[in-house]
Amino acid sequence: MSVHAGTAGTVRADIRRWLPALLTVALFALPACADRGTEQAAPDSPTRIQLEQLLASVRVIAARPHPGGYERGCKEGQGCVFGPSWTDDHDGPGGHDGCDTRNNVLSKQLTEVSFRPGTHDCVVTAGTLNDPYTGRQLTFRKADARDIQIDHVYPLAAAWDMGAARWPLERRVRFANDIDVNLLATDANANQSKGDSTPSEWLPPAYANHCFYAGKYLTVAVEYDLPVTAADNAALNEIARTCS
Repeated sequence: MSVHAGTAGTVRADIRRWLPALLTVALFALPACADRGTEQAAPDSPTRIQLEQLLASVRVIAARPHPGGYERGCKEGQGCVFGPSWTDDHDGPGGHDGCDTRNNVLSKQLTEVSFRPGTHDCVVTAGTLNDPYTGRQLTFRKADARDIQIDHVYPLAAAWDMGAARWPLERRVRFANDIDVNLLATDANANQSKGDSTPSEWLPPAYANHCFYAGKYLTVAVEYDLPVTAADNAALNEIARTCS
């Protein structure tokens, strides 16, 4: 599927209009129930029409390629292909503000946030997360920080395979730290079960939040001109049919 520049630009403008409201309401008011039979749709998730606009704009390829060369680690001798984890040294949202990306995501997404004194509101020590993947309300404490992790909605390994391997390093670092588009705090088990899976392989445990997740995934794909596979396209179209 090819996209004309004018069409893609219009869709990006539409995304920027509805995404802030989607994030603000859906992240802070997600349902706490996990039973599909009793779930209610996440408030202000994208509509079927909005998802169809995104689906019409994203590139679709037959299958995920495997160019090789992906190495996330940044120790001596490692590829460090997306830069150091949670670096503040990037030109995207939150970059060069003195806070690392992980804490930026936590401070943006948690409610009732507490910060470590003397860190200029950089180091988050406590807060409440309305988890966009499990639909549960989780308590964050710095002492148990591993219980809540930061997910790349469009996984880094998948992005590398789908085209990021050809990007300049600066663009890859921005992608890996984009707190507005590609990062979500979530339950550690959900994040680990997802790994580098794409929508045809993994969806959030909370069925009611599938429309929200589909909107986020497609937003990243359109914003960064990354494709989806035919299998992902089919899965996302199926989700779109369930949205209001």
